[in-house]
Amino acid sequence: YAPDEIIHDVRINLKNAEGYSDSKGIFPARKAVMQHYQNKNVMDVTIDDIYIGNGVSEMITIAMQALLDSGDEILVPAPDYPLWTASVNLAGGTPVHYICDEEAGWQPNIDDILAKITPNTKGIVIINPNNPTGTVYGREVLQQIADIAEENGLIVFADEIYDQIIYDGVEHVPMATIATKVLCMTFNGLSKSHRIAGFRVGWMMLSGDKESAKDYIEGLNMLVSMRLCSNVPAQYAIQTALGGYQSINDLIKPDGGRLYAQRDYIYQRINSIPGLSLQKPTGAFYAFPKIDTERFNIKDDMKFALDFLKSKKVLIVQGTGFNWKTPDHFRIVSLPAMDELKLALDRLEEFLATYKQG
Repeated sequence: YAPDEIIHDVRINLKNAEGYSDSKGIFPARKAVMQHYQNKNVMDVTIDDIYIGNGVSEMITIAMQALLDSGDEILVPAPDYPLWTASVNLAGGTPVHYICDEEAGWQPNIDDILAKITPNTKGIVIINPNNPTGTVYGREVLQQIADIAEENGLIVFADEIYDQIIYDGVEHVPMATIATKVLCMTFNGLSKSHRIAGFRVGWMMLSGDKESAKDYIEGLNMLVSMRLCSNVPAQYAIQTALGGYQSINDLIKPDGGRLYAQRDYIYQRINSIPGLSLQKPTGAFYAFPKIDTERFNIKDDMKFALDFLKSKKVLIVQGTGFNWKTPDHFRIVSLPAMDELKLALDRLEEFLATYKQG
């Protein structure tokens, strides 16, 4: 559930939230975001570099619409959160998917990134921690991506919505601290870390080389102004959320953390089921198991997911739904309570014991 303090502060500010706000958001919300990133050693950001949106999704769409013309390309990870691919397409651009390597713990494949850069490439997306794999990218890989962006004049789009959901002491490195010589656009919000997805509270932050992107930033400002502002009542959650006690830490700690325990259970249980394997997630609340397609004769992973749903009344998402090209993965969400996860994975094991795709 959402922290009580957030609900309280939004409620008492409702009378202050009846009118439009500045198109970029209310001052205390943007100030809180700025200070939040100062604490992460991102020091080149001002209030004017922060845009409060109706969730990160709106900000992603605006960022693509302001940038892309027909034929422009954006490098997007595979697997990805499919909104990125959809937003590139919607803006008239072309998503070009670079591979994240399962054998390397789902880290981005630098050689594949380099091979897919063309004169039409305008930017590169990183999703860290990653949805759907749950991988947290290493500092060395992030530095290599920043170097590639600098060498090729690319904008870096860093989707870091799960940056507070990290396990096993793994370090999350904000891309804004590394990609300082190019325009870096960081996307984050409260939907995951503070469990208020329905409030639609997200932000976009500009850092790095803003001077060379003046025309693009002017386009961003125009599009943000055209939708007047994001929902104002929910903006009053930001200052409280970022400045107060971070209850998410209770959920991810090894000793008694619910999300931690459920991540561990999924990892162990999936790897005990014949025909399945899973790289251990180090962030977010997803798992992306690999399925032995020869063992189960799987040619169509959407059909596999539908067959499982019809047979056992358990919903998973097929891997191709995340722009993974081969039908050999699916995504599990680790948020349900432990007894529900156990029931779902019991049913998955029962289903696979006899399943052959026809």
